[in-house]
Amino acid sequence: MTEQPRSSLDVLLVEDDPGDVLIAEEALKASKLRSRLTVVPDGIEALAYLRRENGYQDAERPDLILLDLNLPRKSGHEVLAEVKEDPELRRIPVVVLTTSGASEDVERSYDLHANVFVTKPVDFDHFAEVVREIDSFFLTVAKLPDA
Repeated sequence: MTEQPRSSLDVLLVEDDPGDVLIAEEALKASKLRSRLTVVPDGIEALAYLRRENGYQDAERPDLILLDLNLPRKSGHEVLAEVKEDPELRRIPVVVLTTSGASEDVERSYDLHANVFVTKPVDFDHFAEVVREIDSFFLTVAKLPDA
């Protein structure tokens, strides 16, 4: 029996650039996919959200994390390390979505068990398309662990 793809995806976007947040929101709205996007602006807020602390007690466990590396208060690499060390969080797929294409950032991200590393395109339309493709892949192709 063939499994049906998920009907929706809960995505946590960890991003401090309001322009990139807007692009991600618009990309998901424009797609035919029904994903719910939650945005937090830094690494401290991301971990509080994921651990359901500091006002996030009712937070939904995301199916996917889109993580920028260049964040205030706690870097994306630090967040990634803490997520992948936590038995309650480590199975959540993490897509590093950042402006950096530096090989040391790529290598460190994979050493910390990122599932995918994507360099953000600078062009609005291309960036929006990348966000839609990531969402589509995790919603319709990838098999995700049960929450």
